[in-house]
Amino acid sequence: MQINIAIADDHPMIIMGLQNILATCSHIHLIATYANGIQLLEGLARQVPDVLLLDIQLPGKTGDELAPVILKKYPDIRILTLTNFDSSLHASNMMRQGVHGYLLKNTNGDILIQAIETVYRGEIFLEEKMKEKLRQLDTRIVKAVSNKSTLTTREKEILQLIVNGLTSQEIATALFISLRTVNNCRAGIMLKLDVPNTAALIKKALHMGLAN
Repeated sequence: MQINIAIADDHPMIIMGLQNILATCSHIHLIATYANGIQLLEGLARQVPDVLLLDIQLPGKTGDELAPVILKKYPDIRILTLTNFDSSLHASNMMRQGVHGYLLKNTNGDILIQAIETVYRGEIFLEEKMKEKLRQLDTRIVKAVSNKSTLTTREKEILQLIVNGLTSQEIATALFISLRTVNNCRAGIMLKLDVPNTAALIKKALHMGLAN
């Protein structure tokens, strides 16, 4: 068994660390690394990996924006989110995009290899701690889905800019807030409105009168 891997992450030190871990496994072969969404999409057009390690915070298009696009065009790719976001909101949002796993960058090498092998088999990988966080999140939002009143003023502001076609980075610049804050709000909005992607989010926001 040989598993071909690609990595999408804009931090060279992270990629170097992953390369060192993967080099210890003869059955895992790193075929490409990408620093942003444009490079990733161009690279996938040339060579499709079995498993893609995908960061959420990428320049330009974010991981949650890229995942559904990639899976629609390359349905056989297994996407494993590898991120610093220890957040049930981000994990839930990425899983709703169709990714096969969610893993933190501070995990150890053995768990990373286990996660890669698991998603390669077409199975879902989540560590027990994150599974519990997701169960708690589901309980909290059951009655909040599709309720206008659950959106904060900031979330409504960001939602309008999403509808206007701005990227997460453009929204961060326009509102003088961090990209992390925008991504947090974006994930929360999608969960509250119970939508799987940006297109569905825009459609529902317009339908509910949350944006114009």
